[in-house]
Amino acid sequence: MLAEHGYHVLAVDLPGHGRSAPLDRYSSAALAAAVVAAVPASPALAIGHSLGGLVLAHAVGELRPELAVYEDPAWILSPDPVVADSFRRQKNWTLEDLEREQPRWSERSRRHKLDALAAWDPRIVDHLGTFTLAPVDEAVVPSLLVLTDPSRLIPPDRAEELVQRGFDVRVVAGAGHVVHFDDPAGFVAALASRGVVGNDHVGNTFRDKLELPPLP
Repeated sequence: MLAEHGYHVLAVDLPGHGRSAPLDRYSSAALAAAVVAAVPASPALAIGHSLGGLVLAHAVGELRPELAVYEDPAWILSPDPVVADSFRRQKNWTLEDLEREQPRWSERSRRHKLDALAAWDPRIVDHLGTFTLAPVDEAVVPSLLVLTDPSRLIPPDRAEELVQRGFDVRVVAGAGHVVHFDDPAGFVAALASRGVVGNDHVGNTFRDKLELPPLP
């Protein structure tokens, strides 16, 4: 969809993800350095989801995109071992598991997730407790937060605080953690609110979700 609007899209595999090699030890600094090395400076747009949102927050000062988009970012990482174990178990998920856990996703999205899990190094979970928190005292570049409804990572009071720090916040009603799979049109509407894509990709229903003015 972004390519249709003239963007040259680079989908970066973080170390330990996709086709990127694993690391002996993972850290937020190491992942951010990998992104900065892979992406040309000052891109028009940079999008980070979940852990990718944490990594983008660390890389954004050097990367300097025209707009940074954080999709339900994991700016706080839980030290709870139960949470860590739940991530590790996903490595062995089947298509049936994803159908149960993510009923709103398309078949294509579920298979994409299975491919990603197959290539994922679960050892990264062992190192998350040493990751440094996101440096988000201020929005160092124009920044959009696209949040789930509700977000367990960025609760409403925190979202209000981030607005005061210069972040633009959009909540996609009813969406889960992976907004772009749960509600693709809602995610596009959030991007359209900042001019990333044109209004021809946005229906009135999704604009209303984001409390935007109706299409003319």
